[in-house]
Amino acid sequence: MLAVVASSALTAQSPGTHSTWWSLRPLQRPAVPAERDAIGRPLAPIDAFVAAGLRARGLVASPEADRRTLIRRLSFDLLGLPPSPAEVDAFVADPDPQAYPKLVDRLLASPRYGERWARHWLDVVHYADTHGYDKDKLRPHAWPYRDYVIRALNADQPYARFVQEQLAGDVLFPGTRDGIEALGFIAAGPWDFIGHEEVPESKVDGKIARHLDRDDMVANTMLTFASTTVHCAQCHDHKFDPIPQSEYYGLQAVFAALDRTEVLYDTDDAVAARRRQLAQTQSELRARRTTLVDALRARVDVRALDAAIELAERAPGRSAHFGYHSAVASDPATAKWVQVDLGRSEPLARVTLHPCRDDFNGIGAGFGFPPRFKVELSDDPQFARGVTTLADATASDIANPGLATQILYARGLSARYVRVTATRLAPRQNDWIFALAELGAIAVDGRNVALGATVTALDSIEAPVRWQRSNLTDGYAPGAPANDDAATLRRERETALVAGASEAEQRAWRTLDAELAEATRQASALPPQARVYAGAVHHGSGTFVGTGAQGGAPRPIHVLARGNVQKPGALAAPGALSAAALPARFALPTEHREGDRRAALAHWLTAPENPLTWRSIVNRVWLHHFGRGLVDTPNDFGRMGAQPTHPELLDWLAVEFRDGGQSLKGLHRLIVTSATYRQVASATPATQRALQSDADNRFLWRQHRRKLEAEAVRDTILALAGKLDLTMGGPGFADFAIEKPEHSPHYEYHRHDPDDPAAHRRSIYRIVVRSQPQPFLTALDCADPAMQVARRNESVSPLQALAMLDNPLVLAMAEHFATRTARGGGELAAQVQRAHREALGRPADAAELAALVGYARAFGMANLCRVLFNRNEFHFVD
Repeated sequence: MLAVVASSALTAQSPGTHSTWWSLRPLQRPAVPAERDAIGRPLAPIDAFVAAGLRARGLVASPEADRRTLIRRLSFDLLGLPPSPAEVDAFVADPDPQAYPKLVDRLLASPRYGERWARHWLDVVHYADTHGYDKDKLRPHAWPYRDYVIRALNADQPYARFVQEQLAGDVLFPGTRDGIEALGFIAAGPWDFIGHEEVPESKVDGKIARHLDRDDMVANTMLTFASTTVHCAQCHDHKFDPIPQSEYYGLQAVFAALDRTEVLYDTDDAVAARRRQLAQTQSELRARRTTLVDALRARVDVRALDAAIELAERAPGRSAHFGYHSAVASDPATAKWVQVDLGRSEPLARVTLHPCRDDFNGIGAGFGFPPRFKVELSDDPQFARGVTTLADATASDIANPGLATQILYARGLSARYVRVTATRLAPRQNDWIFALAELGAIAVDGRNVALGATVTALDSIEAPVRWQRSNLTDGYAPGAPANDDAATLRRERETALVAGASEAEQRAWRTLDAELAEATRQASALPPQARVYAGAVHHGSGTFVGTGAQGGAPRPIHVLARGNVQKPGALAAPGALSAAALPARFALPTEHREGDRRAALAHWLTAPENPLTWRSIVNRVWLHHFGRGLVDTPNDFGRMGAQPTHPELLDWLAVEFRDGGQSLKGLHRLIVTSATYRQVASATPATQRALQSDADNRFLWRQHRRKLEAEAVRDTILALAGKLDLTMGGPGFADFAIEKPEHSPHYEYHRHDPDDPAAHRRSIYRIVVRSQPQPFLTALDCADPAMQVARRNESVSPLQALAMLDNPLVLAMAEHFATRTARGGGELAAQVQRAHREALGRPADAAELAALVGYARAFGMANLCRVLFNRNEFHFVD
């Protein structure tokens, strides 16, 4: 039903005359050429289209590569890892005529497949784990989107759903983990911390920052899914493609309510459903209670108490910004603690930590919140025995939460004392401190048993009324409900209303309160929610309020004269591109939800009639199997991009993929089982004419010779050393140390220990930094995460050779590779041969073996392993 409703947004509206440009023409399945092999059998469709092109040019295809080459090629293409010598030997010796397709199926079924192909996808969407720009702070919860991509690829998610989840998963697939984590796509690109956090939206610089942020969302969507440079129409109609400026701003209007923010969600769909059910129950109970109270207010005069409550709420004095402040320290590693005495052991549902806000030195929200801390419970005031750790964030720095309340679930644990210990202090000016606005201890019955409780601390600054220990439990915190004199008056008002109620009304009141308390208790007992950095409505505080004040209503988007935010023109309506022969404007009701716009765009992109989406994805997959696409500009299908070398093959693949289940694994299988893919990568005597007339192999008379990507090189080095950790998912690993994490982090790769086992996972799980790329991987042509990279550069430079000889990771892993090889026993020649087969997938011939053994005897096996890492054969797929 949801899909039908969302699709109705694409109601008929004249799209105008669409272009006759190749990428915008309607998709139709072309007839497969009647080409035959050497013994007269019809060729498979891919091979038939390629053969027809070769025959028209008087060229011939190359022979099939040998089995050793094919298994290495397939393993790197599908998994990003080399086959073991045992796997190579088994495949070479397998007499089964179906050995090759069976190998393809086995590799596609491996969980390593999703890790391999997720890297290609993350290049395109310019995913990283930091914001970029000058601050380039960490995004500690960006990784769930990366894990979603891996999971979706391994599960062979139909492509239409894959697209729809990333744009509107919360609307089209509500209550699902994928539907929330996939929204990390919208927030994958860089984000200007200063332009959003420190400059309000009302200022010109703030408007520019948010305009550029929406532009990144639009560009990421249209480049990724449609290979269209729509962002070129910011300032004027597109100069080359039929995209008017008004349609560009219509796409901006789709994202007009969104910011990049952290979203709470449940990783278990069943828990999510239960949480929604309990929230609905609580809402209904509160509504019934309000109805009962309103009926009593009509009979019981509580106007005097109402006035007194209003006066108390406006009374000067204490402020939400007052809190606890430790003594200053000169060393950030100085430990500080503060604890609350609840008076007796209480069963707790959760503990809440409310950060401070203070404009000292421009710090603002999150002032003094420790980057490393732990929260403990005990009945012993000295915390010498019976200590339960509720939260431990002492292993690495966490991002400053701003004013976001930190909720720690206790799930019924009982304790009298709650202690917070800062193991790393927050920067103040030229010193370090620990500050909190409020600590809450919520009992299982919903009471905050910390209110007014005694507070002790290792030390504190007592400067009433601004800073003092007692402020930690006074009920005041920025953004938190206040517990002040008005609370007493509210209780008096409730007592008066109950006194005026009938016995039946009193029973109903008690029943409602009991049911509400039980629903609240059950909700508190649910597992804590996870966080993902995603595109969503941001309900914030401070200067970065997002659209929270408007309740999530989309910002008004105007067509900007020459892209100038100070020259707004006509109001833009949410829509897409008329050139694709689909309705350009979405027919949405006046009071539609924000997400309905994204759902409409998702359905526009995945409509069977949309020619761009289906051509785009099959071209991307083809690119990574051949080193270049059928269209050599995978992000630009417009007039400034390349035209397809095999337009009929491209369309046949697009229609076959669209109408055949939209299985990416099926598309891989179709491509890699073709004779075209299985060709040798070198010229043969029969292909000398092709070498001269089509030197860059545009018409596929052989397989392209391709270099391994940087991540495949790194992962292979770790695998050969026996150190590769295949643990999947979760937070990424850091191969750097961080300096000044709270202000402008410096990511220092030279301080990382290459033998740290935490960093021996696959490269897909590496924390990707925008401003300071990893030097070793950058030398090997790793993608620049500040840009959308559809096709990586392939270079050969002295810097690469130096990196492969001298990088600390290479040195360390060469030692481990040598040790692992030696464990196999045998003479030196046997060890060298074993290392050669592991590294290159084939045995060394007699001349190679003699030279390598001589080198190993002179300089040691570790240096011999470095030589193998530097062989051209090691760095190329085949």
